[in-house]
Amino acid sequence: MTKYVLGIDSGLTITKAALFDEQGRLAGVGRADVTRHEPLPRHVERDMEEHWLATCKAIADALQAAGATGDDVAAIGMSGHGDGLYPLDRDSRPLGRAILSLDGRAHEVVERWQAEGRFPTMLAAMGQEVAPSSPTAVLSWIKQHEPERYARFGHLLYCKDWLRFRLTGSIATDRTEASTAFTNVQTQLYDPDVAALFDLPEVMERLPPALEPTSIAGYVTEDAAQATGLRVGTPVAAGLHDVTATAVGIGVVEAGQLALVAGTYCINEVISSLPVIDRAWFCRNGFAPGTWMNMSISPASSANIDWFVGQFCRDAAQTAKAQGVSVFQVLEPELAAAFAREGGIVYHPFLYGSPHAAVSSAAFMGVLGRHERGDLMRALIEGVVFNHRTHVDALRRGFPLDRAALAGGGARSPRIAQLFADALNLPVVVPDAEEVGALGAAMCAGVAAGWFDHLSDAAAVCCRASSTYQPEPAAAARLDLAYRRYIRSVGTVQGLWPSLNGSDAA
Repeated sequence: MTKYVLGIDSGLTITKAALFDEQGRLAGVGRADVTRHEPLPRHVERDMEEHWLATCKAIADALQAAGATGDDVAAIGMSGHGDGLYPLDRDSRPLGRAILSLDGRAHEVVERWQAEGRFPTMLAAMGQEVAPSSPTAVLSWIKQHEPERYARFGHLLYCKDWLRFRLTGSIATDRTEASTAFTNVQTQLYDPDVAALFDLPEVMERLPPALEPTSIAGYVTEDAAQATGLRVGTPVAAGLHDVTATAVGIGVVEAGQLALVAGTYCINEVISSLPVIDRAWFCRNGFAPGTWMNMSISPASSANIDWFVGQFCRDAAQTAKAQGVSVFQVLEPELAAAFAREGGIVYHPFLYGSPHAAVSSAAFMGVLGRHERGDLMRALIEGVVFNHRTHVDALRRGFPLDRAALAGGGARSPRIAQLFADALNLPVVVPDAEEVGALGAAMCAGVAAGWFDHLSDAAAVCCRASSTYQPEPAAAARLDLAYRRYIRSVGTVQGLWPSLNGSDAA
């Protein structure tokens, strides 16, 4: 008798596979790194075959960790980073490296479209303005700069859809991923008029069928079974765009609920029962017909923390490794001392992009000789939280918000979770689940396996709260002032970004 469903969640650095029982309890998890290649400025790629082999390892490790075999798995669900592009040729083979959602090579394409006045039409048709990592922009860049590669396109896939293709041999996507590009915001279906807005009419022949997230998209093949340890014929659900999968995994399945994800991307999202269109967010398909997921996002969240630790805290990382503890435990005394002092440093967390302009860059401002490493870390964390507030304040224009659910690396730190509550002036709920993206994907598998009738039923069983952080009035007032200083500083330096990034001759 099957015991588990398997959720696969493939991010921008790590692919995770996790087994869950019928109560949503984690039974075993496997993780594998995937190399990120940056061969040129603003080019962020990965090798698709390495990506598949890493996923095979993660699946095998998850089975071993749970003491399970492929016969114990009832169904599989998929989630992966959104946007970007995983191209296949007409023989369904990888057509070069995948382009990740951190990629910014197409920023000039986006700037040209904006200068040509196309954005209002795009917003009305698609429910979103495009970013450099959008498949529309990436495809346009390839069509212009790599015409031979573009001519060989056979299938346009996204991260999870590439992995599902390797598991099942079936080409497909789901409704949430389909709305990344080329769908009409009102009908929620592919629309050739939308493709024409980007001068890409031919792309319609290369788009994968868009299925419901909980429907079965294929079955594990013999080759995939040998590579992973799964059972031949195991059903694989279509799954979800990772942003929506994470929301589902933390129990945000009803209209008006706010989900925050402090991961590589800064993700802030609200479900609605009608399309609510605003240039400050993407209005994309929700996980069920007649629902929309309103996402205000930017590539500017906890990746900044990882960068700082990797570059400037190597001594702490070595100590942590020797002691068998987290590097953040080693750094905590420095951080605690910094939070006990008066602040003043401002950090712009724009290493990979921002919500303010297609071209941006990170910066520390207000640094003095008296400041220590802990002060920089404090400013960096506050900058990440303030970037989330920028998006949440935008969403407040369209949706009443009375609480938030927080996932991602920041959710594991009580200090950071409390900082979110204070900076947003909202109660913040942290879920009692470690791998929430994989759980959201696994919940799709649970519906596909017949364990649940709908994702809302799965959420009622599988999603539990761990802690709730209430905003503290004094801290909220202090952070409100600091946030306003942060916004002023962004406006002050924004005009310098093109010259700092070599985009003009100034």
